[in-house]
Amino acid sequence: MDCRVRTHRFMMLYCGLYHSKIYLRSNASMLELYHFNNSVCSQKARMTLFEKGLDWRSHEVNLFISEQYDPKYLKLNPKGYVPALIHDGKAIRESTLICEYLDDIFPLPPLMPNGAAERVQVRLWSKTVDEGLFEGVTVFSFSAMFRDRMKKLSVEGRERRYRNVGDQVRRDRHNSVFEHGVDSPYVSRAVATYEIAFKAMEETLVGGSNWLVDDMFSLAEVNLAPFIARLEYLTLLDLWIDERPAIGSWWQRVKDRSSYQAEISDPLTSEEIEEMEVSGARIKPRVEEMRAEYLAWA
Repeated sequence: MDCRVRTHRFMMLYCGLYHSKIYLRSNASMLELYHFNNSVCSQKARMTLFEKGLDWRSHEVNLFISEQYDPKYLKLNPKGYVPALIHDGKAIRESTLICEYLDDIFPLPPLMPNGAAERVQVRLWSKTVDEGLFEGVTVFSFSAMFRDRMKKLSVEGRERRYRNVGDQVRRDRHNSVFEHGVDSPYVSRAVATYEIAFKAMEETLVGGSNWLVDDMFSLAEVNLAPFIARLEYLTLLDLWIDERPAIGSWWQRVKDRSSYQAEISDPLTSEEIEEMEVSGARIKPRVEEMRAEYLAWA
């Protein structure tokens, strides 16, 4: 693992353990984030840090070479997930909890509404991500891109990767998508999950509100943004939002945020974007068929 230190104004220094950078605003004790550039959950945490204007040191954990299973990292997060936040010597895990932690500790500018009922609404959108869209975006990404990478590994290499996945449910999901690709039942479940989420979003926004909760940009947007961005990069998003103009307008407002540009779109290389677009286009016809099948059944 290499290490780079960079200021918010893109001054760079180099060091030697994890890929690192520091965003300097001089308004908080140092935060450290272990993350990966194109990890959707890492993007949530980075958007929150940007919205808060916080200083932070970045340790990049390369998921493609299994750095998340390094024993040193597993001490921070035994599940081997990214991101992990270190603040004042304490490890905070799970991206949704990291975002809420940052909003609690650094309340300005707020990313949660004041009212108790409205805060519950934000958390319900977070549950939509954690309990559905996370799995959905994982299987879309795996069936489109990562399956081909896994095929290039030796049998021993694939088995080693699966052994690193300690959760049997995750292993079963990976195995299914590896064996069946876009025809895995997990992909059809992902299609249904996104359909339900987008239907709820359109119903919430159609009244004219700019944002999902209390007409303020909140953690609801932060938590959803990376999971919708990935669909767009995979060329799949239009299947759901072309007929939902309220979501289309909301999505453009999200993409206009400096935090989105700095932490989701700008860090991606042209090669990464091309890989997502080409890979997503391969599975798009089947995903469109699955959506039509779901709508006919529903």
